Amino acid sequence: MLKLDEIQKRLLREVADLHTVPEGAYNIRSNSQSAGRQSTANIEITPKTDVSGLDIRIKPGTKNESVHIPVVMTESGLKEIVYNDFYIGDDADVVIVAGCGIDNCGTADSQHDGIHRFFVGKNAHIKYVEKHYGSGDGAGKRILNPVTEVYQEEGSSMEMEMVQIKGVDDTERVTTAELAADARLVVRERLMTHGEQRAISTYAVALNGKNATADVVSRSVARDHSYQKFDAKIAGNAPCRGHTECDSIIMDEGRILAVPGLEANDRDAMLVHEAAIGKIAGDQLIKLMTLGLTEQEAEEQIINGFLQ
Repeated sequence: MLKLDEIQKRLLREVADLHTVPEGAYNIRSNSQSAGRQSTANIEITPKTDVSGLDIRIKPGTKNESVHIPVVMTESGLKEIVYNDFYIGDDADVVIVAGCGIDNCGTADSQHDGIHRFFVGKNAHIKYVEKHYGSGDGAGKRILNPVTEVYQEEGSSMEMEMVQIKGVDDTERVTTAELAADARLVVRERLMTHGEQRAISTYAVALNGKNATADVVSRSVARDHSYQKFDAKIAGNAPCRGHTECDSIIMDEGRILAVPGLEANDRDAMLVHEAAIGKIAGDQLIKLMTLGLTEQEAEEQIINGFLQ
């Protein structure tokens, strides 16, 4: 395993909660190189030969194992595209932790585009955690553009936790999913932007099988002059249930656009969308300030609780 400096170690802690080399299967990518890789008896990680990226194959029936594939970048001006494919066998139940941290102290933009495809077998269950984080005092931007494609077979379930709280200047997240009968998808997005940052989140979920369900929820805070767009569409192509929700706090001169979309192509498709955008309620601030907090401290407490 390549030796990581303190900045790289800090980025790993932020995006993957890694303080040491993880147990189980992992691939740590640092400045476009593999800093360490390990497979297990049930999870095989192999590099692709035609493009930059990995094939991760999880054997049927694998239980209580994890895969860590974090990315860290500390070279200003570095730009990369990475393709990772996950093949999850029937009846598997695993946790996959991804995410990217960029520290840019230079003048050139640094950018990571990660394309992840998940092929989820029958009755398999996946928990997928993807965190994005940026730091560094350089003028160069920290840019992250994740693309996630999910293909779920009958009876499978996938829980996705998508987090971006600090330091990313520009991001365009695109997530698509196709669900077969009795498949279940749950997405929880947490996002905060500040300064001049821009964040676009686009979700397109197709419920193709009977009793397929999807629940896509975003919570976000836009501060300063930042801009956010949440565009979520659920298509019900069979008797199914779908729900999409955007709940946002707007502050300062921030801007937020919510575009919920529903498409019912079956008379037994039950689809719901919700969207709420507003400022922090004054009575919440007053209540916390009466306990001795300053207005700024009260705002931070409310935001932290909102994004939990």
